Amino acid sequence: MLVAGLVVCVLAPDVANAGQRTAGDAQPAADDSEALAKKLSNPISDLVSVPFQFNWYQDVGLLDLSTFVLNVQPVVPLQLNSDWNLILRIIVPFIGRPPLFNGDVSSFGIGDVTPSFFFSPRNNSGFTWGVGPVFELPASYQPTIGSGHTSLGPTAVALQQTGKWTIGALWNQVWSVAGDSRRADVNQMFLQPFVAYQKSHTVTYTFTSEMTFDWEPQGDGWTIPLLGLISKLNRFGPFPASYQLGAAWFPAHPDIGPSWNIRGAVVVLLPVKQ
Repeated sequence: MLVAGLVVCVLAPDVANAGQRTAGDAQPAADDSEALAKKLSNPISDLVSVPFQFNWYQDVGLLDLSTFVLNVQPVVPLQLNSDWNLILRIIVPFIGRPPLFNGDVSSFGIGDVTPSFFFSPRNNSGFTWGVGPVFELPASYQPTIGSGHTSLGPTAVALQQTGKWTIGALWNQVWSVAGDSRRADVNQMFLQPFVAYQKSHTVTYTFTSEMTFDWEPQGDGWTIPLLGLISKLNRFGPFPASYQLGAAWFPAHPDIGPSWNIRGAVVVLLPVKQ
């Protein structure tokens, strides 16, 4: 299915301008697609988007099986006034986990839901930043799917876009404040540095890491994936969309894995009339 999706991605017509065109309009100029691709490299841009991110994590558990995670990650920017935007980002993970050892059973469910709110100044410069609160809300009390706690903390993002390059980082830190007292407390940091290079008006290369560190004494410590992605702008039915494919290697991970990952994603852009 993944290979078929890539074939569709390559053969589909180029993307239309998300901000000003509909399905019946003419194809956009190259500079329109280039501006759209550049905004896609910015996690707090003024695009309304719905990413569907498919992950296959390998060598999980003592049996070296695979975990599947579908992250649905809508991003909704709101203009507060002429000076400030509020960007809402939500991550809803659908997790399929295999048995971790002999005698264990597989499980499926929704992991902790993570809404983030970024207050970001409106400007036309290449430097963008945003800060705000982040929450982790339990949607499942299965020990291998969710934390069993409500957690909160601060989050921040900063990036510089110069020419074809985008360089930045996203960070958050959460602590558990309520939940099942029998479960381990949450005290976890997330750090995502990223570098993106826009090869053409529709193709972008990205190198990133989605690092986590568990500060608890009995926690997992560092989990560090090194992820490379290639993205291409096309259509998803009447909507512009970005198709992504990549792979990651984990130089640091818990004893039960994973050690590598395959990722495919479709980011659907919802046009907004200006």
